Amino acid sequence: MFPDRLREGYKAFLGDRFAREQSRFEELAAAGQKPEIMIVGCCDSRVSPEVIFDARPGELFVVRNVANIVPPFETKGDFHGTSAALEFAVQALKVKHIVVLGHGRCGGIRASVTDDEPLSPGDFIGKWMSLIGPALATAGPRGDGPVADYVEKLAMISVAQSLANLMTFPCVRILSEKGRIELHGAYFDVTTGVLALRDPHTGLFTPVAPEVRARVSLFRGEPA
Repeated sequence: MFPDRLREGYKAFLGDRFAREQSRFEELAAAGQKPEIMIVGCCDSRVSPEVIFDARPGELFVVRNVANIVPPFETKGDFHGTSAALEFAVQALKVKHIVVLGHGRCGGIRASVTDDEPLSPGDFIGKWMSLIGPALATAGPRGDGPVADYVEKLAMISVAQSLANLMTFPCVRILSEKGRIELHGAYFDVTTGVLALRDPHTGLFTPVAPEVRARVSLFRGEPA
């Protein structure tokens, strides 16, 4: 049976948001989508880009996967969900910004640093998370510190690694060098609601809102 939560949520949507933005949906249906921003986010249910950025329909082109990873450019594999979305966003939609949105308490990042058993014989998560190998090398050994602190640090370094991987895609690199597309790293703390942006020169993440600066830790995240 279709979940009652979704059925009731849809009814609420019809009576509220759709009613308020019906002309917007009609415009998008007639003219097609023309978002200027692509966001690569995590599939974690707590980190919805549309909610975090209070986005209207058609404003964001979002691709979500485990741990918001952008894989490096390669053509030998068979399945490239994230790469396909990236290709469409850059080549067809001609987005002007690509944001890699990391987040706190990421289960995918944590799985890459713990010795938990695979969830299935396919170990799809383990294979996918092997992509952050370079970020792990940059982070160095975890040592005796809290696992949570290391996971947060690694998550930020992984954002930097994904930004570096974006530049391995010829279409992204060429447009970036021409100044026609900008790449951004961001990090959302689930507990505090703090959004921090990565400085491309220093590698530091600093809060968007100055008044919450003291509520987050700053890490240097440089790709390997």
